[in-house]
Amino acid sequence: MIEFLNYPRYLSLVIPLYNESERFPEQFNFLKKLLESHLNWEIIFINDGSIDKTFELVQAKIKDIKRMKVISYNENQGKGYAIKMGVKAAKSELILFSDVDFSTPITELPLFMPFIKNNADIIIGTRKVQGATINRHQSYIREWLGRRFTNLSNTILGLDISDFTCGYKLFKKDIAKKVFSKSKIKRWGFDSEILYLANKYNYKIVEVPVNWKNDPRTKVNLTKDIIRSLSDLIKIRWYDAVGKYEK
Repeated sequence: MIEFLNYPRYLSLVIPLYNESERFPEQFNFLKKLLESHLNWEIIFINDGSIDKTFELVQAKIKDIKRMKVISYNENQGKGYAIKMGVKAAKSELILFSDVDFSTPITELPLFMPFIKNNADIIIGTRKVQGATINRHQSYIREWLGRRFTNLSNTILGLDISDFTCGYKLFKKDIAKKVFSKSKIKRWGFDSEILYLANKYNYKIVEVPVNWKNDPRTKVNLTKDIIRSLSDLIKIRWYDAVGKYEK
């Protein structure tokens, strides 16, 4: 067993999957050891309409592991929808969602715990403040577009967040279930929507600098997803204006 110190006792780890027949097997043994070392953790995989063998691989690997489960549906809906389904199924008092490549390693989680103990509701990893370490950068154009998206998100949504799209976020269970129950954005703009809702409902958000390493096998389609995410920002404001986010 691997020793993991200063981790939460109870945790639901939510991992969305789309065509991950290559990366999922690479991480499975590590995830299994996580559960062996944390007897009150659960891992929820969401197969977001994969068209490769992801679902079959996950089913075969986890069939005898009680604290791993997979949620699956046939048509790809988007990362935001997948995580929403995982949050809905989660049972632990804390919910962490992460990409399967662990670009931010699980070993960063203890950095979040003092803020949870100090009554933060949501802790998000950030790559864009002092103290963060990027071990492998994205391409120049991806980083430039990421900065522009952050600026636009803050301007349009009236927020002050340094990194919307780092896929490593920790929520108190009741907060996650409330916010995701109100979310409408299914794809890459969901991060901005979730943080907009959290701010609207006066939940306490803390950003923590993390170690991060780009995986070039990302599923982001640069042109399509950037355009879609920008339109999502307008949708968020519209949904709020017409009362779809009321408590």
